[in-house]
Amino acid sequence: MKIEGIELRRIAMPLVAPFRTSFGTETARDVLLVRAVTPDAEGWGECVAMDLPLYSPEYADGAADVLRRFLIPALPKNDADAYAVERALEPFKGHRMAKAALQTAVLDAQLRAAGQPLARYLGADRDRVPCGVSVGIMDSVPELLDAVHGYLDEGYVRIKLKIEPGWDVEPVRAVRERFGDDLLLQVDANAAYTLVDAPRLARLDAFDLLLIEQPLADDDMVQHAELARRLRTPICLDESIESAAGAAAALTIGAASIINIKPGRVGGYLEAKRIHDLCRAHGVAVWCGGMLETGIGRAANIALAALPGFTLPGDTSASHRYFAEDVTPPFELDDGHLDVPDGPGIGVEPVQDRLRAFTTATEWITL
Repeated sequence: MKIEGIELRRIAMPLVAPFRTSFGTETARDVLLVRAVTPDAEGWGECVAMDLPLYSPEYADGAADVLRRFLIPALPKNDADAYAVERALEPFKGHRMAKAALQTAVLDAQLRAAGQPLARYLGADRDRVPCGVSVGIMDSVPELLDAVHGYLDEGYVRIKLKIEPGWDVEPVRAVRERFGDDLLLQVDANAAYTLVDAPRLARLDAFDLLLIEQPLADDDMVQHAELARRLRTPICLDESIESAAGAAAALTIGAASIINIKPGRVGGYLEAKRIHDLCRAHGVAVWCGGMLETGIGRAANIALAALPGFTLPGDTSASHRYFAEDVTPPFELDDGHLDVPDGPGIGVEPVQDRLRAFTTATEWITL
């Protein structure tokens, strides 16, 4: 496959409500989209980097810069497919979110030309996936309970609560007491704690949580392993896992017993599949996390979440969880599940008038 050029497109997507985590509050998404154009098809990828380097060192402006200066010029001119792109980008250190967006755009074009859905290409065995929802930090426990009640009424099968020091034990207790022991409930700290907080985190053991996600710093697997020995609640790693090799290391030393796979964080869907295969071979549960993606990124994540090793509900969520109007036709919840796109490639395309309305800048780079 010959790549004729790459378009970088920035879009501004307001959120339906502020989303607060331990590292900040988002009210809108500044999204970098990548479009790969070939003689036979075009493909789309979404960069999940935020506008500020708070979740990870990457940020949207930086991703755009490294794409235009280094990654796009390195693309193979002919015989380009997703694996060739991965090999071409490997010498450049880091920048996994930028690499993932570019690789996904090429993979989407490749599969559209072949008439093959991404889910089938990856090895999915389901046509719908169960969905959980991530609930941000609220101003009060009553506000939190109202939000959780609303999401359960919509049909979400699992609730994830964002936590931080001072907003952890009491909110979790309130949700468990209000909605009962049958609720699938987990928490996400986004690296807000240290090992000194182990006694407080151990108090969460009383609430029969599915997992506690990324309690400690993303660069400290050793202390995660120590924390795991002090808790009954399973530890799941998110920010710490950047590759299949990293996942293998975490499992080897006991730093985690569950892995959250985010394709953007690990460099794309090929590496995400490798992590899935590793964990499945060792009987380790995985689930698909989210980064407030538009329908472009959401479609690809749903395809990934349909693989057999994804045994826990992910954070895929319906489109209207975050956006009043999406850049693609919306994904809608049906009995707590989302349908896996079955069209070629990622299975969805932007609605052109919406895309134009949300666009703030475009750049075309000819190969």
